[in-house]
Amino acid sequence: MFSEKKQKQFMEPSVSQNRINEGTKLVGDITSSGFFRIDGTIEGTLEKPSKVVLGKSGLIKGKLVCGDADLEGRVEGELHVSGTLTLKSSARIQGQVVVGKLSVEPGAIFNGTCSMQEGTKPAVEPNVTQKTSLFDRQHRLKKTESTEATSA
Repeated sequence: MFSEKKQKQFMEPSVSQNRINEGTKLVGDITSSGFFRIDGTIEGTLEKPSKVVLGKSGLIKGKLVCGDADLEGRVEGELHVSGTLTLKSSARIQGQVVVGKLSVEPGAIFNGTCSMQEGTKPAVEPNVTQKTSLFDRQHRLKKTESTEATSA
């Protein structure tokens, strides 16, 4: 009824996916190029996975360097996320964070420093004029300065 091919396909984990289950504790440095799902504990450095998902029971003590991250658990240490860091409402972050983009849900706790990576905004060509919004603070300040100068 079932072929051997299908049974083997479901039994073998994918090479590009890594999972650390609840109750598992790893101490040391991990380097990978694949996706990571963490529900256990990592003490050390996790470098270069394409994306990291930290479950509610997950804990990272140390350094995380990755492309994108969705965090529900706890991180104590350094986060270096070149893409988007998404903090879910149950996330608890303590330490230094460097990100490209940051998304924080209400309820998440963030204690530490955060800096946005340089070069994440698209470059503006010097000959192209930028449209200014009525809500742009610099635009309003210039407009106020020019009206004050003409009325004086």
